Order: sequence, then structure tokens, then C-alpha cells
Amino acid sequence: MIERRHPSGTGLHDPIVEKLGMEIAAGELPTGHVLTLDGLQDRFGVSRTVAREAMRILESMGLVQSRRRVGITVRPIADWNVFDPRVIWWRLSGPARGDQLRSLTELRIAVEPLAAGAAARSATAAQRARVVELATLLRTLGEAADLTEFMERDVEFHELLLQASGNEMFAALAEVVAAVLRGRTQLGLMPHKPVPEAMDLHDAVASAIADGRSAEAEAAMRALLVEVRTAMLPGLVPPWSPRDPPRRFSVRSAPCDTPLRVPRCCARRSPSCAPPHPTPCNLL
Repeated sequence: MIERRHPSGTGLHDPIVEKLGMEIAAGELPTGHVLTLDGLQDRFGVSRTVAREAMRILESMGLVQSRRRVGITVRPIADWNVFDPRVIWWRLSGPARGDQLRSLTELRIAVEPLAAGAAARSATAAQRARVVELATLLRTLGEAADLTEFMERDVEFHELLLQASGNEMFAALAEVVAAVLRGRTQLGLMPHKPVPEAMDLHDAVASAIADGRSAEAEAAMRALLVEVRTAMLPGLVPPWSPRDPPRRFSVRSAPCDTPLRVPRCCARRSPSCAPPHPTPCNLL
């Protein structure tokens, strides 16, 4: 059984935070629901001080608001700190899992390709070497179906790219990406063995970053994340025509200067091929 790992503490208030956080994220405690310290003391058998500390933590996440003469009120999702790793975990664990996966995957598609391209320009020699090592290790672990270790090295791979981008705002999203990567494994959303296409794309990203090929690193990362989106959210329409499937990257068989495949509309420079597109015309 895969060990459940997610951000949590060990204080007396932590089981209360965990339980209420899960209930709020699942909608069991809906927006506007009122909690009281007395009620929490009775329910959890804790002191008023412990109950108050639990509410302070949930309030810091934007999940509740304390008001005099009203009590502690559950806030709407628009007020939540949706980037908090614990909030991400609670949402992934609840009935709105699909919505959370969609939001997180779309965030990753928006950010990580740009981060990969920037890493190809800005990474240190040590970072370039490590990303290649990690891609090789991911293939070995994936083929061995060692999902636990694969998950940890995949987290390191994606965190490294965000940090190597040289963009502090991208780097600040490392915990968010780690939360979704761990969550999808721990919640049984990964296949028994990672698909070969995903490992090929990790290789392609790593190779492009190591060689300083920014445009190819960006395109390969975008293709990787679209593959992830297709696997986890098959109901979404892919961003290309079914007649023009994405090119499968393979650093083993393709020379570094192999052009990226793009849809026919881009190859013709047709005005009908409007951005955003996973492989823009200027990469031909």
C-alpha cells in the first residue's frame, strides 16, 4: 500500500484541521455553515485553546471566517487559498477531484512549458546534468513499476525545472506541482506502469534543457502535460485535430535538429491556425 504523504503537522489541533478541511472541501460543510468553538469542543473532545488554534489555521487558508456574534462561517471557494498544498490534497480527496485535477493540469500547462524553455537558457551545469540523470532514472523506475520511487523522482524532476527557470514566481509553484504529482499517485490515479510516451517526453525535455534548446524544451514539456491531461481527463478535447496527432518525441531515435511536427494549417501558415497551440508555427 502506498503511504499517504501530504502536508500536515503533529499538534493536537491537526486532526481537527484535517477533518474540517476535508469536510469543507467536499461540500459537507457548505458555504455559510456556522461553526462554534463550543460545538468543536464537544465534537472533538478538545480544549477551547485547541479548537481556537484549529480555526485560526483554517482561517489562514481562507476556508472560514470568524465574526463576533455570528461564529465561524465557512467561506466560498473563491476565498480559499487554493495554492495551499493541504487544500489541494483535500480537494483531490473529495468528490470535486475532477475539477481540481482539471484546474491543476491547466495551470501546469500554462506554466511548466515556459519554465522548461527558461531552464534551457538559465540552468546551471549541475542542474542540466541532474535533469538528464532524473529522466534516465524515471525510465528505469517506470519500467520496473516502482511507482513510489517514480513519484518522488518525478516530483524532483518538475521542481528542478521550475527552480532552474530563473523565475522566482515559477519556483514558488514547486509545492503546488509536488502536491498534484503525489496526490495522483497516492489516490490511485496513475497506471500500474507509466506509459512509454511519458518517459520518452521526459527524455526529450531533459535532452533539450541539457543542450540549451529552449523552443524544443518548451514544446516537449507542453506535449508531456497534454499527454497527462489526456490520460487523467479523457473527456477533454485535445488541442489538436485527431487527424494530426502530436509527434512522439524520442531522444534515442531523433537527431537534435529534427523539426517538430505541427498541424497542416501551421505548415501552410494558414490564418485559421490560431494560438494557443502546443507547437507554434515559429518552431518549424
